[in-house]
Amino acid sequence: MSLIKVKEHSNLVKDKRTGQIIDTDDNSYQRYIAGKNARQIAKEKQLNNEVDLKSVKGDLDQLKGEITEIKALLNELVSKWHIF
Repeated sequence: MSLIKVKEHSNLVKDKRTGQIIDTDDNSYQRYIAGKNARQIAKEKQLNNEVDLKSVKGDLDQLKGEITEIKALLNELVSKWHIF
């Protein structure tokens, strides 16, 4: 592989055969990888939070239904007591 330095960029070289520009700065690459990993972790956390919210919403919907059922039973009980 024949590489030539890119003018005014000490960390960049160009592959003569492919024309690719290559960054030779290991620190830049490590920062890129760390940033990519951080974005992936943040995305996974967001997806987990969305799943958790859906679960909480389902639980609340279930509780609403149960409370409605309890109210109906209490109303029925109260109406029977009024008969006596």
